[in-house]
Amino acid sequence: MTARATRLALVFAAFLAGLVLCLAVILMLVGPPGAGMQSSIGGPFRLVDQDGKTITERDFAGKPFLIFFGFTHCPDVCPTALFDISEVMRALGPDADKTAALFVSVDPERDTPAVLKDYLSSFDPHVRGATTDADGLAAIAKTFRVYFKKVPTEGDDYTMDHTALIYLMDKRGGFVAPFNLKRNPEAAANDLRKYF
Repeated sequence: MTARATRLALVFAAFLAGLVLCLAVILMLVGPPGAGMQSSIGGPFRLVDQDGKTITERDFAGKPFLIFFGFTHCPDVCPTALFDISEVMRALGPDADKTAALFVSVDPERDTPAVLKDYLSSFDPHVRGATTDADGLAAIAKTFRVYFKKVPTEGDDYTMDHTALIYLMDKRGGFVAPFNLKRNPEAAANDLRKYF
């Protein structure tokens, strides 16, 4: 074997070793093939909806649903996401009854059930609101890997930084993927129908 061939073989072997190491790290982070993010996002929760009724993940069993974390004082991201979800529900027509959407507040201090009910009256009735206490919020945020943080503003006011992802959950409550709303509502509705 020539010196050049030896060098090429060593470079190739180093590349393969790096690839194997990279794959091993990925498997450690997300679990075995087939599990992936599905097994690490989502799970049991206990919340109070806009009507003051206790709801859990079992209330959504048997239908795919969208879940979004936000707050009613949000100036742009949250109302835009809820409007887009409402447009998808409208595009589904009668099929909207085969799915659901859940808006979970990351601001339980201000977002009482009554506040959520008033806020959600501007959106599709298939969008359900939910709140909880600080401990319940910490638990569901951990389950869904949601970031949220209270950020003081002028005076005694504050805003909330938070994850702005729409989660698509399957009929068993398992995470499928982030749901893309940056397309026309009919295309998003057709995508959602695949999980009925």
